[in-house]
Amino acid sequence: MVDVSAKPVTNRLARASGAIRMQPTTLDAIRSNVTRKGDVIAVARVAGIMASKRTAELIPLCHPIPLADVDLTIDLDETLPGVRVTATAKTAAQTGVEMEAIVAASVTLLTIFDMVKGLDRDLEIGEISVIEKQGGKSGHWVRERG
Repeated sequence: MVDVSAKPVTNRLARASGAIRMQPTTLDAIRSNVTRKGDVIAVARVAGIMASKRTAELIPLCHPIPLADVDLTIDLDETLPGVRVTATAKTAAQTGVEMEAIVAASVTLLTIFDMVKGLDRDLEIGEISVIEKQGGKSGHWVRERG
């Protein structure tokens, strides 16, 4: 673990995103809420938030930090077709929340996968990345999409 004891506590934010591609019929089933396992979006949202709170247990050298907020945006996207997820984590701490945001986005996508895998064998999770960071010594950073 990296020693952060000399670092000041600052407000920090990290945003991570990812996507899951699927057959159009699977996306329609999610939209219509007719999957066998229930409301895919609601369950995936709760799973992502819960996972973000357990990040330090999952990533061996990750600091446990107090989360002030975790927000998930889950958008159904016909152009994929599939679902796009954006997770935003906030804290006031001595280290950032990038890992918490990535874990939230990843587990949200994994939960969607689990809930619809019986409908679609061609699911593909990808594009997971940190897209924005605020706070700490490095200030504000936004990924430039090319």
